Amino acid sequence: MNNSEQPTVAKPLGWDFSQRLLRFLFALLFRMDVRGIEHLPERGPAIIAPNHVSWFDVIFMAGYNKVPPVTFAAKKWDKTPGVNLLFRHFGQAIFVNRGAPDKQALMAAMAALQAGRVLGVAPEGTRSHDGILRRGHDGAAWLASRTDALIIPVAIWGHEDVIRGHWLRLRRPHIHFHVGEPFRLPPEARKTRSRDLKPYTEMIMHRIAAMLPPERRGIYG
Repeated sequence: MNNSEQPTVAKPLGWDFSQRLLRFLFALLFRMDVRGIEHLPERGPAIIAPNHVSWFDVIFMAGYNKVPPVTFAAKKWDKTPGVNLLFRHFGQAIFVNRGAPDKQALMAAMAALQAGRVLGVAPEGTRSHDGILRRGHDGAAWLASRTDALIIPVAIWGHEDVIRGHWLRLRRPHIHFHVGEPFRLPPEARKTRSRDLKPYTEMIMHRIAAMLPPERRGIYG
């Protein structure tokens, strides 16, 4: 079955209401600059690849995605009452062990893509905190190369210090949420060994960096 024949991903109970609530709160608490959300997919296999600045990234992604993406979450959240239910219900979370390669989590992510799901993967692997793009890891490129998944780059900025830098000063932060043109890795990526994936990771990172202001592109500037 090709991508155009894949059924639209089913939405969990309460997804549409939660999105409307989030967008109402966005309008109330932020000044949102949203571009390119028409590129967000309704079906997979597709990988949404954002930069990762803070936990607000997850909230913005939930507010604008057309369908709930499968997400990675640290194993510790699987043991946190309430939070684990939210991750499982709305994020269909794959819980991973931080600090070491988690092959079981990668296999679960590959299975989700092969089933036509949409996966959210931050190639940096961890938060940058200051909004400057960090070096990408090869997980997203590995999954895309093995599944021929569509890749949708996303750049988010302006929310590095929302609470102390803006809300406590009674200011509404200006948040940018930009979605880039979807693309696929070239066919030869499918035969690339895991240790040789760096050029394809760089390809993904440069797509994200191109949407960020120059001072936030880090090594990809």
